[in-house]
Amino acid sequence: MSTPTAYAFTVESDTGAGSERPATLSETVQKALENLIFSGEFKPGERLDEGELAVRFNASRTPVREAFKALEGLGLVEIRGRQGVTVAKLSLPVLIEMFHVMASLEGLCARFAARRATAAQKRALAETHEALTAALKDGDTQRFYDINQIFHDQLYAASNTEYVAEQTRALRKRVAPYRRYVTNQPGRMNATIGEHQRIIDAIAAADAQAAEDAASDHVNLLGDDMVDFIAAISPS
Repeated sequence: MSTPTAYAFTVESDTGAGSERPATLSETVQKALENLIFSGEFKPGERLDEGELAVRFNASRTPVREAFKALEGLGLVEIRGRQGVTVAKLSLPVLIEMFHVMASLEGLCARFAARRATAAQKRALAETHEALTAALKDGDTQRFYDINQIFHDQLYAASNTEYVAEQTRALRKRVAPYRRYVTNQPGRMNATIGEHQRIIDAIAAADAQAAEDAASDHVNLLGDDMVDFIAAISPS
């Protein structure tokens, strides 16, 4: 079985499958910056230099500025006039709240998936879970993280909703820079395998309540681990 394609942290040439038009330069720069933030290359609080990024992406400053504005709208960066642009840094209380909301939204996606997922969507979740297990056995943390993202994207798609899936993806982007730290916590990847299996089993059994509980518990547990980690490195 082949491993699902991991997210590439490079500028993409279009807006994705099914897009009706090629992406503008500012959109491709925006997508690349999102991936660099999600990958951890650009960390919360880090300053983003407009000129350096323009050179990096072989673009003028204008599409970089437009990308910054779009990322600000997503809550991924902060634009502070002469102080420049920095990757958004969330306070611990806000982060806790966001993980609570994330747990509810993921639970809703799983509930709908248990009721609406197609056979193909269920197979895709199972195959991705197998790839995730293989990444764990290989000790490949980066591959594990990338495949884990695919699993959650597939869960949202399997809900066959529009608004709920859209809001879940948007919030996941907001907390993405912190989720990587959680993944690296001792025992977290092992625990993820069992938690994902609970979600898959509940969806396969068309048990909406069990699917919602499993998905919500999975993200709530991530939130607890994240709080412990941040508290350990930043007591203030």
